[in-house]
Amino acid sequence: MAEDLQTTQYLTFTLADEVFAVDVARVREILEITNITKVPQTPDFMRGVINLRGSVVPVIDLRLKFGMSETERTVNTCIIVVEVVMDGETIVLGSLADSVQEVIEMEPDQIEAAPHIGTHLNTDFIRGMGKHDGHFVMILDIDEVFSSGELAAVQGLDALAA
Repeated sequence: MAEDLQTTQYLTFTLADEVFAVDVARVREILEITNITKVPQTPDFMRGVINLRGSVVPVIDLRLKFGMSETERTVNTCIIVVEVVMDGETIVLGSLADSVQEVIEMEPDQIEAAPHIGTHLNTDFIRGMGKHDGHFVMILDIDEVFSSGELAAVQGLDALAA
């Protein structure tokens, strides 16, 4: 964790009963769940697109992306709008979350390296495991959550909808 020498703020959110976090510098805004327009022939985790002040924003279901069950719409369900960098270009994505928790600060010594779970499972998208209030928080490396092929498909959605 040599790159993170200072305290970092993270937005925490839940997927199923697990708590995840993303660097707040990558979060643009948090939206209430809204109508998502389904786009044909996209992967299951691609829920569709939303109109965000005139811009087309693809919406991803992280629960499906991580092999969990589909996100259910509840009063707490929201869309976290994040910026993902791919090949030097910033892509804006909406990510469904069961609920947003809080913004927390973590010192580098509160974060352990991502667990290595063998060679067949890719954990590159986990920046580390933080400890907060006696619980583990999985800190996501939002740029690594999606492969470049998946993000290229998402970029194609922008062109389709334009």
